[in-house]
Amino acid sequence: MIGCWLVSKDGKHEPIRLPHTETVLIGRGPETLITDRKCSRNQVQLKADCNKGYVKVKQIGTNPTSIDSEDIGNEQEMKLKPGQTLYIVNNLYPYFIEFCESQEPDIKMKNSEKSSLKRASVNSLNGSMETSKKSAKKESNIFPSSTSHLTIMAKTHWNQGLKVSMQDPTMQVFKDDRVVVIKDKYPKARYHWLVLPWESIATLKVLRTEHLDLLQHMHATGENIVKEHANIKLTSFRFGYHAIPSMSHVHLHVISQDFDSSCLKNKKHWNSFTTEYFLESQDVIEMVKNHGRVTVKDDISELLKSPLRCHICKQQQSTVPQLKEHLKKHWPSKQ
Repeated sequence: MIGCWLVSKDGKHEPIRLPHTETVLIGRGPETLITDRKCSRNQVQLKADCNKGYVKVKQIGTNPTSIDSEDIGNEQEMKLKPGQTLYIVNNLYPYFIEFCESQEPDIKMKNSEKSSLKRASVNSLNGSMETSKKSAKKESNIFPSSTSHLTIMAKTHWNQGLKVSMQDPTMQVFKDDRVVVIKDKYPKARYHWLVLPWESIATLKVLRTEHLDLLQHMHATGENIVKEHANIKLTSFRFGYHAIPSMSHVHLHVISQDFDSSCLKNKKHWNSFTTEYFLESQDVIEMVKNHGRVTVKDDISELLKSPLRCHICKQQQSTVPQLKEHLKKHWPSKQ
């Protein structure tokens, strides 16, 4: 099931879940760690629509709440979409929303890292407003290479993990001035890479005609990675995007079709790569070329519940272990 989260751009607290069609009130208090008296305790009313991919935002407090640079207005309502920034009051306290397949964090931190994250959050809260403003001005689409992995982790929500990984030299396979290729942390096949643009692009819904050349470059980069790092005699590849990815920042999957991996554990994993939920790279390019945007069916997430079927012979299997055993029949000889 798709879940919606309200995420603090400052990383001061845990993401706030926004249940589908339920009203959630946000403002000054322990949940947001906002202490500014100009922010009402019930500053904004939020109602997520996980099917349509937006959150209705209604300003309740007296002082202005805004989306990007546009004030909502007292007792007025606007739609907040992925890629936009919600400022709780007076252009301060920025948030964004994420619609995710999983409702559990994918980034698992050690106890020492959790302690560091907690200390970072406390220090951030105790810092002055001026410091916060300066930090916001220093933000860029690319994290500075000198910033430590842990520092970045402390400032990001779990579904922002790709922005951390793409800066990790140990994960980088290739990079140029437009894209970086990294190894997937939890590969679902023998070969599984992600091609990410340095440009900050939150979701497929943000893509427009001006991104066409970038999408083509990402695809070509994926093809080169396969030629340089994989034995194409032993396996075939697919290039594509998840219709509703669990991780923020647009990323192209380059994945071998053996699906020989201990990280492939459940039906959602399988169906996300073997049904129409996996949007072929060339199809995405064609959509942007012909229509200027990427469209996704409203009920696309239902495909994740599909029966387990072999992607080659279409034979149905009862469990993932049975499916994995069946897949071995399709693996070519390693001679």
